Amino acid sequence: MTSTVPALGTRTAEGSALQAVLLDMDGTLVDTEGFWWDVEVEVFAGLGHTLDESWRQVVVGGPMSRSGRFLIEATGADIALAELTVLLNDGFERRIGRALPLMPGAGRLLAELTAHEIPTALVSASHRRIIDLVLSSLGPQHFSLSVAGDEVPRTKPHPEPYLAAAAGLGVDPARCAVIEDTATGVASAEAAGCHVVAVPSVAPITPAARRTVVSSLEEVDLTFLRGLMTQMR
Repeated sequence: MTSTVPALGTRTAEGSALQAVLLDMDGTLVDTEGFWWDVEVEVFAGLGHTLDESWRQVVVGGPMSRSGRFLIEATGADIALAELTVLLNDGFERRIGRALPLMPGAGRLLAELTAHEIPTALVSASHRRIIDLVLSSLGPQHFSLSVAGDEVPRTKPHPEPYLAAAAGLGVDPARCAVIEDTATGVASAEAAGCHVVAVPSVAPITPAARRTVVSSLEEVDLTFLRGLMTQMR
């Protein structure tokens, strides 16, 4: 876990139960879930294997270790997980070097949270080398800290990434709003005890207790998040 700007501690917006906002990266803030799948297809094609489109929903949002193992087993490819991880990260770096499109509403939401000094963390299953590249485009000033998938013993869907982010900010997970785009990330955040706003990217996500589903980040602003926390207390 690496701090990108000084943490803002437990400071809370006046009159709000909201203490912090924790955001996923791929498919939530940046439109890159498709990039990962394209790279996986490309890498396995180079190994002589074709990926079934139905596998996309199996690997979306998951840590590279889980996705990589699944694809190796599913295809029977003769490659070690460590070697595959390097190929996938290299391929993804090349993709985002050409373009890094933001999800609709992402830039506006980050600017609003920063303007109101809401402690904010980036929590991703991607590795540190990828997060740092994306942060340079998103703007590291928008995040008090970031948590990478290769920096925690157990990544999503385990709650550890979100628990680590809350601890790093010095806030109560139950008073954090998490924004996620996949069932894997939602499971991680809910297991940590956070309130979740789901913005589905590849696979549908249904509403549930302490979980609100929206179609776009354009529906989410600070007023929305504060109201959500108040309603769910």
